Amino acid sequence: MSVALKFDMPEGVFSALRKSPEEFANELRLAAAVKWYEMGIISQEKAAEIAGLSRAEFISSLFRFNVSPFQYTEKETTEELRNAD
Repeated sequence: MSVALKFDMPEGVFSALRKSPEEFANELRLAAAVKWYEMGIISQEKAAEIAGLSRAEFISSLFRFNVSPFQYTEKETTEELRNAD
């Protein structure tokens, strides 16, 4: 099941970005999913679903946005390193 959302965008947006409305919508979904994943709000699996991609495709897309596929806080990383010995 899916839900359709509708919102207005200035026509100039599409030509400025050199994207069709459909390409723009797909890019917007991906950008939102990447940001929410980066913030730790959603999992990779949920982000991939939102973006309309497989999990592998989503992980590949993270590199385009310079976002790590790993969600570790500084504290978690320090703790992992401490426990590694």
